[in-house]
Amino acid sequence: MAPAADREGYWGPPTSTLEWCEENYAVSSYIAEFWNTVSNLIFILPPIYGAIQTYKDGLEKRYLAAYLCLTAVGLGSWCFHMTLKYEMQLLDELPMIYSCCVFVYCLYECFKYKNTVNYPLLFLLITYSFVVSIV
Repeated sequence: MAPAADREGYWGPPTSTLEWCEENYAVSSYIAEFWNTVSNLIFILPPIYGAIQTYKDGLEKRYLAAYLCLTAVGLGSWCFHMTLKYEMQLLDELPMIYSCCVFVYCLYECFKYKNTVNYPLLFLLITYSFVVSIV
C-alpha cells in the first residue's frame, strides 16, 4: 500500500491554503481528513435538534438563527475536511465569521431594555461580514 501522502483521493489534490495534522485519504478515498470530517457531526446534529426544538417551542428567532449558524459552520467544515479544496475552505471559514456576528447580536439582545432593533450594530456587523468576505 502506498504511503498516505502518495494516495490520490476522489477529490483530487488539495487546493486549500492549509492542511491539518491528519494524513490525507488514510481511511477512505472519498474523505481527505476522515476524523476531522466525522468530528464535525457534533456541529451538525445537535444544532439541528436545537433548531427544531426552538421552532416547536416558539422561542425567539435569534435562538433559531444561532442554531442554524452552528449547523452551517459544521456543514462547511465537513465539506472542507472532506475535500481539502479552496472553495470548501471558504465554506468552512466564512460561516464562522457570520456566526460570530449573529452571536454578537444575540448577546446584545440579551441585555437590551426596550423592544427595539439596534440598526447601528446590525450595520456594523453586516459591513464587517461583507468586508471579510471580499478580502
